[in-house]
Amino acid sequence: MNIEHIALWIKDLEVMKEFYCTYFQAVSNTKYVNEHTGFSSYFLSFGEGKTRIELMSRADISEAAEKNRTFGLAHFAFSVGSKEAVDTFTEQLRTAGYTIAGEPRTTGDGYYESVVLDPEGNLVEITV
Repeated sequence: MNIEHIALWIKDLEVMKEFYCTYFQAVSNTKYVNEHTGFSSYFLSFGEGKTRIELMSRADISEAAEKNRTFGLAHFAFSVGSKEAVDTFTEQLRTAGYTIAGEPRTTGDGYYESVVLDPEGNLVEITV
């Protein structure tokens, strides 16, 4: 068994799609739009058989609902293969203007990682 995809409600589909395609080598499908419900989405793929991300947007998702996120998805992580790659990729994202929420370090449970905020503030771990 494996995770097929995770889904994120977001505000700006195009900005988020560009971020993951540019920096994480995601490949996007064609934008899905349901005119009746106002729902739009992209599926981002990271290779055959790997977990995908679904970016979802809908005009009636309220700010109030967004602010009440206290339980649920905390972060997701991308493995880049080495400590040096974590460091290099973290600097690339910093230089591009993204917020580094956690500098590269070895965590108490043994992971070497950094944490970046995507354009909408979701926590993305960069790990070995």
